[in-house]
Amino acid sequence: MVLQDDFGRAVTEVRVSLTDRCNFDCVYCHNEGLGEARGPATPREDELSAEEIRRFLGVVREFGVDAVKLTGGEPMLRSDLEAIVRQAPDEMEVSMTTNGTFLPGRAQALVDAGLDRVNVSQDAMDREAFADLTQSGAYETVLEGVEAALDAGLSPVKLNMVVFEPTAGYVPEMVDHVAERDGLRLQLVEYMPELAGHPEWAIDIDRVHGWLEDRADFVETREMHDRRRYHVQSPDSESTGVVEVVDPVENPQFCANCHRIRMTHDGRLRGCLNRRDDHESIQGMSRAEIREAFVETVSNRVPYYGEYLVEEDGDWVRNEKYVETTAAIGSSD
Repeated sequence: MVLQDDFGRAVTEVRVSLTDRCNFDCVYCHNEGLGEARGPATPREDELSAEEIRRFLGVVREFGVDAVKLTGGEPMLRSDLEAIVRQAPDEMEVSMTTNGTFLPGRAQALVDAGLDRVNVSQDAMDREAFADLTQSGAYETVLEGVEAALDAGLSPVKLNMVVFEPTAGYVPEMVDHVAERDGLRLQLVEYMPELAGHPEWAIDIDRVHGWLEDRADFVETREMHDRRRYHVQSPDSESTGVVEVVDPVENPQFCANCHRIRMTHDGRLRGCLNRRDDHESIQGMSRAEIREAFVETVSNRVPYYGEYLVEEDGDWVRNEKYVETTAAIGSSD
């Protein structure tokens, strides 16, 4: 039985953070909504074990969840990543978001373990810009990681590009890149100042949509998030690339079509990326207790824009019905 919240949104996917550690220090990172990203570090005691993750995935599969995305931090810092992938339920699609630096040498093993898809963060086709954005010198290694993923059969590989002031000028080049290269797709991710700060970096995402509509040969709309998919032909060949825009900021339509529950690296279930007052920890729980916590988390989900926040005179303000709950939970943190 697939669970639905009170707004009719069925939960069909979970997003599981395997660690908050990362070998990059990207200037836009919000660490899955938890705050600043961490640099390289040894594993910490609060990271869920492979067995705890296996138990959680087994429980949510009982409720019809058919996809899991493994994230971080950088999930490939987990030495047991292949075991985690292998232990996922057979009927569940397993994907991963990574910065790509560890894919050379491990991509094939992950595919053999059952990995179905991969997203690789790549915010520019320029070495110096990439270094400034990620605080790393791993540009060539990321490109090698993308090739390793393609060689291992993970096509199409989605490139994730965060679109904000420092990267906006690289969008046309990235679009041409995926249009010219078979096996790649581009996902333009709207910068989220409400989580990452620096509101002056945000851009008008509608301008990106408008540019893509002019550039695309045709546009289709996906059921997920009612999201547009732009098909762009290469100017130098007959090949075509696919570009999508992930635009959650101040977007009630995005929230109304959200079908995902998140779990933090330390086992806290979250119904919404933007909220920090809806956490339910599953650490140390039995399968029965996890089942109860998951049901409760789904039951408590509300669309962030349009319900948790409502628009008044052009501004988004918190809905009064959630203020008391938020204050009570926040005071106990």
